[in-house]
Amino acid sequence: MDIAPFGLERWFAEYEHDADIMLAESGIRSLPAAAFDLDPGELGYVIPTNGDPGLRARIAERYDRSADEVLCTVGTQEANLLAFLSLLDAGDHAVVVTPTYQALHAVPEAIADVTRVSLDPPNWTLDIDAVAEAIQSNTQVVVLNNPNNPTGRYHDWDTVEAIYDLAVDAGASLLCDEVYRLLADDPLPPVATFENGLSTTSLTKAYGLAGIRFGWLVGDAAVIDAAWQWKDYTTISPTKIGQHVARQALDREDEILAESRALAERNHDKVRTFLNEHGLDWLDPVGVNGFVTVPEGFDDSESFCRQFVEAESVVLAPGSKFGFDQHFRIGFGLPTDELEAGLARLGRFLERHA
Repeated sequence: MDIAPFGLERWFAEYEHDADIMLAESGIRSLPAAAFDLDPGELGYVIPTNGDPGLRARIAERYDRSADEVLCTVGTQEANLLAFLSLLDAGDHAVVVTPTYQALHAVPEAIADVTRVSLDPPNWTLDIDAVAEAIQSNTQVVVLNNPNNPTGRYHDWDTVEAIYDLAVDAGASLLCDEVYRLLADDPLPPVATFENGLSTTSLTKAYGLAGIRFGWLVGDAAVIDAAWQWKDYTTISPTKIGQHVARQALDREDEILAESRALAERNHDKVRTFLNEHGLDWLDPVGVNGFVTVPEGFDDSESFCRQFVEAESVVLAPGSKFGFDQHFRIGFGLPTDELEAGLARLGRFLERHA
């Protein structure tokens, strides 16, 4: 098994630690630890290791599923990994809608054959016929990220349903990474409400709780059981503190999400105004990520982002890390004062290079 280097994470490793401002963060601002009770009692494993049955039952209700159809994981990253390990073998095939978070195509590509279906810029629309053409007789899973990272495209329910029907007709599953779903004003139902749909998510992007590393995979009980078997070889169980804080976050979900959405909307308007003033284009996004055209005068996204971070100590994400070299990703879920400071530095940088 050979897997490609994770380009975006290596970019962050190069610059994020020492930079003043992270303007490429893909989630909402982090909540303070002091907002939660951090004492889970004895620091042993979560037992059973697929997550506390009561918490799994609570999560399952959100999908009209049973507790046996939920696996608690260490973030969405593990949920996706375990899903792929459960669904794919050598000789199988997957279809992945791109651009997207690299793990959603790199992990399947390390196991099986993958056909990527690209969204069409500038509006990042999905051609259903292209998905249909990509599906093969050995396709086991079709992969979607909705709302999409990095573009912010939120595919409507008709599109999601059409892709699901294609997957089911081929005897495959539809796996949807839904980490940004609850940042939408009117979220679509999760894909796991379909019989053969699989949903992954976490409390990272919409709740501001990246540090507790808590997520879940929901879907068919046979897939969940296979994923649980794989989990015994990864993290064994979700974290005790993560599960403890997750219960509290779900108790306060309405309050937390209302605050997150208000921040996202406020910051979204600031970024949209900034881009209009500087003649830069994007698809007006859902979530807290926008995919912006690289300004004139720069060879490509990495050249632009590298010059900017080295001049102004502000990190952006090159579109090359998503396969589109004339765009960059900007994240606007950070605290508003940090966003304003980052945009001010970006404005100065663009004026110097105009």
